[in-house]
Amino acid sequence: MDFNMTDSITTVRSDKKAMPILSTLVYCLENNQVLLMRRKKEPNLGLWVAPGGKVEAGESPYDCAARELQEETGLKANKLRFRGLITEVSPQPDWQWMLFLYVTKDFSGNLIGDHREGEFSWWPVEETYNLSIPQSDRIFFPKVIDFSQPFYQAKYLYDAKLDLVKVIEQ
Repeated sequence: MDFNMTDSITTVRSDKKAMPILSTLVYCLENNQVLLMRRKKEPNLGLWVAPGGKVEAGESPYDCAARELQEETGLKANKLRFRGLITEVSPQPDWQWMLFLYVTKDFSGNLIGDHREGEFSWWPVEETYNLSIPQSDRIFFPKVIDFSQPFYQAKYLYDAKLDLVKVIEQ
C-alpha cells in the first residue's frame, strides 16, 4: 500500500479494495450552542463528537441522520440541512469512511441521551475549539455550521497510525 499523489488527485492503493463505511454526523444548534457527545467507545474514544452513526441497508444518509439523532438523543429533527461530505482514506483497509454532515436548528423533543454511546452536553460554539475533538472535526466543524459558507467537501488522508496527514478540499 502507498499514497500516490498526482496533480491535485490523491489516491490510496491497496491490495484489498474496501468499500467506504457510510456514516452521518448531525450538529444540533440552539442559542449559539452545539450538542456534542463524549464517546465511550471507538472510534474517537473519549473525544467530543456530534451524534450520528452508520447508514443501514436500504436507508438514505438523510434518513440515517434523522434516525441516529433520535435514537442517541431523543431529539427529532424537523429539518436537516446537508452541509458537507468528507471522504476519509488510509492505508488500513478497514478505515475508509464517507461522512455525510448535517446541521439542524429545527428539532423537537427532550434530550434523553443514549448513555451506551456516551454522555451528551450542550457547548457554546466558541468553546468547542478548546474541547478534545477529532482532528478532522476541528477542520470541518466551523465550515459546516456557518450557513454563509458554501457546501463543504473534502478528502482527508490518514497515515497507517490514523493521523491526519493531508486535507484536499474539493
